Amino acid sequence: MTMISQTIQRRRVLPWLVAGPVLAACSAPGTGGSAQTRTPAAAGTLRSVAVVTQSSPSDAFWSVVKNGALAAGKQLGIRVDYYSAEDPNAQAKLIDNAVAQRVDGLVVSMAYPQPLGPSIRRAVAAGIPVVTTNSGEAESAGLGAIGHVGQSERPAAVAVGKRLRDAGKTKLLLVNHMAGQVSADNLASGAAEGFGNATTTVVVDINNPTDVQSRIKAALQADRSIDAVLSYNAQIAARSVAAAQEANSTAAIATFTLNTEVLDAIRTGKLLFAADPQQYEQGYLPIVLLQLYRSNLDTVGGGLPIQTGPSFVDKSNVDAIAQLVAQGTR
Repeated sequence: MTMISQTIQRRRVLPWLVAGPVLAACSAPGTGGSAQTRTPAAAGTLRSVAVVTQSSPSDAFWSVVKNGALAAGKQLGIRVDYYSAEDPNAQAKLIDNAVAQRVDGLVVSMAYPQPLGPSIRRAVAAGIPVVTTNSGEAESAGLGAIGHVGQSERPAAVAVGKRLRDAGKTKLLLVNHMAGQVSADNLASGAAEGFGNATTTVVVDINNPTDVQSRIKAALQADRSIDAVLSYNAQIAARSVAAAQEANSTAAIATFTLNTEVLDAIRTGKLLFAADPQQYEQGYLPIVLLQLYRSNLDTVGGGLPIQTGPSFVDKSNVDAIAQLVAQGTR
């Protein structure tokens, strides 16, 4: 790690540590901004944290989340173990294993709240503070989590839809690689609201890039009135760009999340913009929240999720952001 990146990361964490006493609270966040009284675990030292996400092996988005969690652990002197399973039942077992190992804190992404709920409740009952991240914000407080970190998907998608509408687009193709996940439903409904015009959806499998490109191409060829494409993931965005070229479509491409291919496509005008949920923060900040809670019984957010996005990337700022993507922090 370079001296510059070390300095950036120190600046990210120090304000949280200094602000700890100011943010002290007696209760965990409640739904809709209200506070829910709960009995906190005894204050002490945070020595170990398990991070359990729903990522697939081929999804680069979560590698940045992992980088953030590991960086926070290194800076704070906390052991952070990262686990992932695409299947929600397997993810629930990973949570149960972490509870059995008596970790001091737990970070969980909840794309599938129902199958994960019992395991999260068991963690809370065992006195393990839980912070949810990325998805499941509506269920987080009800399951006993002390806070949620992430991008509220529906409002973010509304902003994206409005941006595409303001660009003069009239029919939007949504590319969904997360069928069945609450995140996909929130993104689809939000984008449709913000866009305010016709939308249609194609479902794809992120683990089969060739099929992803083929399905998007077929959708564009079947309906020439589609003049905008929105993917929920940078890897899908790259396939969207290629599919549009193969289909001889002039549809504008937009996406959530970043990678080097997306940045290159923005530079060359093949991709209009990316809405970055800043997932490094989704790994980094939960570790800080757990540290504050364990050491000082602080909770953060006042009953609301801590927002990490969206941060829009287009031609105006792509070069500066590219340097951060290259080091795995954006």
